[in-house]
Amino acid sequence: MNQDILLFFDKHPEALPLYEALEEKILSEIEDVTVKVQKTQISFSNKHNFAFVSFLPVRKAKERPDIYIVVTFGLGYRKESPRIDVAVEPYPNRWTHHMLISKPEEIDDELMEWIREASIFSAGKW
Repeated sequence: MNQDILLFFDKHPEALPLYEALEEKILSEIEDVTVKVQKTQISFSNKHNFAFVSFLPVRKAKERPDIYIVVTFGLGYRKESPRIDVAVEPYPNRWTHHMLISKPEEIDDELMEWIREASIFSAGKW
C-alpha cells in the first residue's frame, strides 16, 4: 500500500478497505490508469482525471454513516439514479456526480460501468 494513501486515510482508517476494493476494481477493469493522492482527494486518470475518492460532505452529517467514502466521476450528461447524491454541471455538457459508498457491495457492476464510461469520456477530451 502506498504511504500517501495510508496518510490520506489517517483520520478515516476504517474507510480504507472501501477504497482498496474500489481501487482494485478500477485498476483491473480499466487500462493505463494513474492514481494520484492529493490533500483532499485521490484521483484516477488516463489522459485526464475521470474518478475521485474523497470525504466530501455530500449528505448532512446526521445522514452520513460512520464509515464511508465519496466516489466522484464525470460524464457528458446527467446520470439519473437514486444512488447519486449530488450531480452538478460545472461546464456545459460536463456533469460531475458524487456518490456516498459505505459498504463494499456498493462497489458493484453499475458503479463500475459508470466509472468505465467516465474514463472513456475523459480520454476523449481535448
